[in-house]
Amino acid sequence: MVITYLEAIRAAQAAALRDDKRVFIYGQDVGVFGGAFKATKNLAQEFPGRVIDSPISEDAMIGMAVGAAVSGMRPILEVQFADFSTLALNQIVNQAATHYWRTGVPCPITVRLPSGGTSGSGPFHSQSMEALYAHYPGLVVMAPATVQDAYEMLLAAVAIDDPVIYCEHKYLYYHLKADDLFTEPPVPVGKARIARAGRDLSIVTYSAMVHEALAVADELAKEKIEIEVVDLRTVKPLDTDSIVASVSRTGRLLCVGEAFPWGGVTAEVVARVASEGFNLLDAPPMRLNAKDTPVPYHPNLWAAHRPTARSIADAARRLLRM
Repeated sequence: MVITYLEAIRAAQAAALRDDKRVFIYGQDVGVFGGAFKATKNLAQEFPGRVIDSPISEDAMIGMAVGAAVSGMRPILEVQFADFSTLALNQIVNQAATHYWRTGVPCPITVRLPSGGTSGSGPFHSQSMEALYAHYPGLVVMAPATVQDAYEMLLAAVAIDDPVIYCEHKYLYYHLKADDLFTEPPVPVGKARIARAGRDLSIVTYSAMVHEALAVADELAKEKIEIEVVDLRTVKPLDTDSIVASVSRTGRLLCVGEAFPWGGVTAEVVARVASEGFNLLDAPPMRLNAKDTPVPYHPNLWAAHRPTARSIADAARRLLRM
């Protein structure tokens, strides 16, 4: 059975609702309408009273969920676009993230953030917010890149007692498909995955950029260059051991992310490799991100703004010449 990335997210929510009476879904238009991207389609009918429309207030929505979580429930929140989650930043980072450390009472909320860009979405509906939330202690930040991870990591997020920021990529919703959810053994939360083995250069990345990196690996394989692609899967915690182990095999690091470059995930990866694996490097570590500007509307400008297989391949070739 062919299943899309979006269908995997919907199936995981259905499984969570079915298996645990404490789980409910809360968000704008998630009920009869089925959510902005139909990630909750038909779930309100299947689970009456447990897929609930919220006010158009991210602050109120997350605040209610924090209260429900500390009272014993396990809410899944859908924020329509990751960009809008900053309206609830206080509730996420000052309430949910700190609650256990202040009180000893866990706050198991899962906040789904439709993340990343699509053609024509522009600056208010295209941002990748993972680095912002990874900055704060107490939060787990996930960024699934495969159909299987979209399913299994969401179920894992609901089961975790910590608040989880689950960054699902909008471009992958329909563009990414798989024949079976369970093609590989589950990988634990916090553990990176070697998406492709190689010996000449490590590309460390996550979310939609994993697929751009795999395309680059296919292209450079024609030139007898073997690229290792490391899928981080979770941004927080970050699997430094797997990253350093990959660099030990290849001697070169290119870290790729769709988010803005300043203070981002790629900067953290490069900093950790420079401090913990400097002696393993045969060339300076390199990173590639979106441009340091708001995300443009025009499809051609958007294509030039974010990393693509072409720009990643160009960066990889430069690094291999060093």
